[in-house]
Amino acid sequence: MMRKAERKPRRIRDVPIEEHSTAAWANVEREKPDSKVPVPSTEDMELAREWVNHNRK
Repeated sequence: MMRKAERKPRRIRDVPIEEHSTAAWANVEREKPDSKVPVPSTEDMELAREWVNHNRK
């Protein structure tokens, strides 16, 4: 077992790993009534599709 003085300090990230504000579900246009599934606008879906097609490996 490590003593307190030997432990490494925890790093706190200043920059988030992912950016969710540009995700297709970030701007919800409506929600499906029974399942509560968020449905993005058509424009947001097209932007997400373009991003996926452009960033394929």
